Amino acid sequence: MKEDKSTLMRLKLLPCLFRKQDAEKVAPHTSIFLARAVKKGLIHRLNRGNYINSFLCSFPSLEEAACFLRPPSYISCEWALNHHGIMLQVPQVCSVVTLSGSVGKKRSVVYQGITIEFSRVSPKLFDGFLFSNGVSMAVPEKALLDTLYLRGSIPAVDELETDNLDFKALLKLAEKFPASIRKYIQGIRSILE
Repeated sequence: MKEDKSTLMRLKLLPCLFRKQDAEKVAPHTSIFLARAVKKGLIHRLNRGNYINSFLCSFPSLEEAACFLRPPSYISCEWALNHHGIMLQVPQVCSVVTLSGSVGKKRSVVYQGITIEFSRVSPKLFDGFLFSNGVSMAVPEKALLDTLYLRGSIPAVDELETDNLDFKALLKLAEKFPASIRKYIQGIRSILE
């Protein structure tokens, strides 16, 4: 019983989303502490070294968890386009753009039935997003450019709801991208305007 009380006191010191390094600050024998807390259902493991303090908090949104896993990062591509109402199809993958080297399909994480996939971009392309409520989300124009840059094309481009796109902002953001991306945007300009 004393051990349970000690575990709960330690969990109160941890945030909703935390890393093993955070737990090391409040719990000696951290690996044992984490394994027991997972087994008791007090915390949930997102992936290696990352946890949800489900004892204290409700489960965070998919977007919060995704941004937490690979800082610095932001949500982009089809997920952000759907979020902004540009793409009406509901994606099955939440795309996260990061500066971290831990990317690719093998590094994907499944959370709440959705695959979180990470893609790396150079620091010069790491912009065009806003931070709100613990989530960094690409603006619609940047999400469109990231989709084109990372996927090679924009799915169902003729079905996009482009009323919320600012073509001038799109062209401004496109300046940092390779010439092939800028050329593609110019080629579909009539669809986007």
